[in-house]
Amino acid sequence: MNKRIFIFVAIATLSAAFGAYLSLKKHDSAKFSNPAVTLLMNANLPDAAGQTHSLSEWRGKVLLVNFWATWCGPCKEEMPSLARLQQQFDPAQFVLLTVTTDVQRQGIAQFLSHAGVTLPVLFDEDQEVSRSFMVRGLPTTIVIGRDGTLSGRA
Repeated sequence: MNKRIFIFVAIATLSAAFGAYLSLKKHDSAKFSNPAVTLLMNANLPDAAGQTHSLSEWRGKVLLVNFWATWCGPCKEEMPSLARLQQQFDPAQFVLLTVTTDVQRQGIAQFLSHAGVTLPVLFDEDQEVSRSFMVRGLPTTIVIGRDGTLSGRA
């Protein structure tokens, strides 16, 4: 399958899932049934500026978490599409985060600037979060519903 078609189908599928979750009434976001989701929500990951973020900051929102790297061609190809997807949803209900195990923060900043993409990048330097979600290939994208359930993976 052509890479562009694959990327389009994956993003279209995830978009449909987001729409469905955004239309649901708000769930109790204190309950997280999946251990990987619990780890992700409690993990403290630094951003490019070195500030640490706990994903629990976005509890109660639909989260799309994209695992990627600058050396991954398909990852770089899908970044503009992800940025457009982020703009289509209400930030009060939906958050798109990118997570990388890359250690070259300057290279990531240069890539995003060159691509004209503004997305939050969190660093999983010890790969604990990536391992907990069994990220075996890149890109890997997961969707976490408002209620904390892992609701999609591509």
